[in-house]
Amino acid sequence: MLNAIQTDGLTKRWGDLRAVDELDLAVPPGECYAFLGRNGSGKSTTARMLLDFIRPTSGTMSVLGGKASDPAIRARVGYLPGDLNLPRTMTGNDAFDYFGRFRHDAEPAERASLIERFGLDPSRPVHELSTGNRRKVGLILAFMTSPELLILDEPTSGLDPVLQEEFRDLLAERKANGATIWLTSHVMAEVARVADRVGMIDDGSLIREMTLEELRHQATTEITLGFTEPVAASAFDGVASVTAVDVDGEDLRLSIRGPVAAALTRAGELGAVRIETDQNDLDSIFIELLAGKVSS
Repeated sequence: MLNAIQTDGLTKRWGDLRAVDELDLAVPPGECYAFLGRNGSGKSTTARMLLDFIRPTSGTMSVLGGKASDPAIRARVGYLPGDLNLPRTMTGNDAFDYFGRFRHDAEPAERASLIERFGLDPSRPVHELSTGNRRKVGLILAFMTSPELLILDEPTSGLDPVLQEEFRDLLAERKANGATIWLTSHVMAEVARVADRVGMIDDGSLIREMTLEELRHQATTEITLGFTEPVAASAFDGVASVTAVDVDGEDLRLSIRGPVAAALTRAGELGAVRIETDQNDLDSIFIELLAGKVSS
């Protein structure tokens, strides 16, 4: 089975700057792949190359088994750019009518459902819309034809928390219906909700790929153990997965990366009377990975 997205050595240079450097991606049909990185890391450049809006300096790529420049392929892709630019006087309805003509199977009922779902007034011209409402227009354009592949660049930027949650629900529904999703994001909640795998890009280079479960396992778990009398930090020397121990009176705070079973067994042997746990969220893990603090 052909991958929905395939890139081999994909590179884009702007003069001496390598915006994307030797990128190899393989996204199978039905997968949600989250492409994560800081601003300027090459995420949006990659998205534009996938859609043939800009051409690579070198390397090859395919989308849905063909070339993104092929109108028949493009018609099967929904795209949301990071910054949607539409004519100022164009209304939402104008945009939906215009772009809908490129898809013969565009469904008015799906368009109407999305307009209602996101609470958009489609009769207003673009120049009257807030940032969040312009984002809604872009989302409806991307989703209204029920595409096989969605390429979404920072999709929830400008949306309020309620609509961010609505978007995550929609994304999960489309994924359940078999759509392939490739998205860039700074919002780890939407990544955690639907992503199967994540790729991390920095300075144009893919530095890491892993499943979401593997990403979660990179978390450092902090466990605070309470005792009836002080216990030396050395009591946890050699215990598997324990990376650090801090003593605070009758409490010990353990930093654990990996399984916690051995630490809990030792805590029981030492007579712990209280346990509290705290795990880094995905944002913290991502920052640690980019900083090179988490090992492979």
